[in-house]
Amino acid sequence: MVLSDIADGLTRGVERVGDTLSGAFMEPVIRLGVTGLSRAGKTVFITSLVANLMDRGRMPGLVAAAEGRISAAYLQPQPDDTLPRFEYEKHLGALTAETPRWPDSTRTVSELRLSLRVRPSGLLAGLQGPRTVHLDIVDYPGEWLLDLGLMDKSFAEWSAETLGRLESREQAQGFLALAREVDATAKLEEPVAQSLAEAFTAYLNAARAAGLSDCTPGRFLLPGDLAGSPVLTFAPLPAPDSPPRRSLWREMERRFEAYKSKVVKPFFRDHFSRIDRQVVLVDALGAIHNGPQAVEDMRRAMADILGAFRPGRNAFLSRLLIGQRVEKILFAATKADHLHHTQHGRLTGIIEALMRDARNRADFAGAETAGMAIAALRATTEETREHGGQTLDCVRGTLMTPEGERGKQAAFYPGALPEDPAHLLGPARDGAEAWLEAEYEVMNFAPARLTLKRGEGPPHIRLDRAAQFLIGDRL
Repeated sequence: MVLSDIADGLTRGVERVGDTLSGAFMEPVIRLGVTGLSRAGKTVFITSLVANLMDRGRMPGLVAAAEGRISAAYLQPQPDDTLPRFEYEKHLGALTAETPRWPDSTRTVSELRLSLRVRPSGLLAGLQGPRTVHLDIVDYPGEWLLDLGLMDKSFAEWSAETLGRLESREQAQGFLALAREVDATAKLEEPVAQSLAEAFTAYLNAARAAGLSDCTPGRFLLPGDLAGSPVLTFAPLPAPDSPPRRSLWREMERRFEAYKSKVVKPFFRDHFSRIDRQVVLVDALGAIHNGPQAVEDMRRAMADILGAFRPGRNAFLSRLLIGQRVEKILFAATKADHLHHTQHGRLTGIIEALMRDARNRADFAGAETAGMAIAALRATTEETREHGGQTLDCVRGTLMTPEGERGKQAAFYPGALPEDPAHLLGPARDGAEAWLEAEYEVMNFAPARLTLKRGEGPPHIRLDRAAQFLIGDRL
């Protein structure tokens, strides 16, 4: 362990002692991390959660709210002045407008502080007055979390694993052809490096659009102010026998290491290491719709994400998270409103089976975990229809056009999910190219127009139960 690691560890230790003392003697703080892969609904989840904690008429599953012990909830300036504020008002305005629309998706790390004034329960109710509990919500892209898997890999190891995975993917064939043409032992020419990085980035974007989950390095998809920099100008290459200095291979290797040290490590050091509750949002229905490969890819990606919550298996995290661990992790299958409620139990079973590898790793590290089917904002209503002599449980909503505009109202039957999750996960693990027994459809619904009564937040499915699991014990 180098001196900088020791100094960083001591500094974080002092900060955590300060947080503990202020929590014990002053006002406790819950740091809730919200992440997930693309299109999982992180922005909508945070917006609806905050709105429903401020107006708690739809939160009977949150015990403190049901008992009337939360007397007030209000937004305050966030504690970290260096982070962008989560644009709650803007996002809520988009969802509650006369013509509602989905808000823009997560592009970087952001934070929001919601303070709750809570009366104690039980024996302490008559001895103590109300206290303030701060909920600091940290929003960050799931693609960045996947980068943790790079920390203990060399460029050669990462290249071999990535190229092997890409061989069977149609979206990667253009990049693979270019990677095979270049001479990795030749002297670096920047246009060659840039063309490789651009082709690899194009593959990552195509893979994400196809519903695949292992799209890493994450900053290639969300570059921000790093766009065009050398730290994002590398790509996996077939390993040569003995690449010389200043060769293309050596420069790609150097940039890969720079990406780990200058991009990945600061994120985990500055943000992730302070989270004590975590929700991982998963668009399981989207993966099922995209077929067995997308389901298996999501299972592997989510298992990799959980590497971030078991520092004993990662040397970098073992130094970083001294005495720190996430206490609770919720795996939430989003968009439950795309199914009739009679299928919600099956969706919960699928998310629990899909995340079994990941959950077992987290449980082994001492974290309490749960799986749940939710809809942070309900966009549909339910109805039953007769069709072809069958009774079908449908959902009705306003469809989104391919151009992102509001379309017509339609009733939709997505197909019946299997009672046994193995009927999905088995073919996915075996490499099947399509579902044999059934087809599963997913529609893109627009947010419904809302008419909210006084004291009510936006309509949802099980958001109150999710909140009870994540923060209920601290209220």
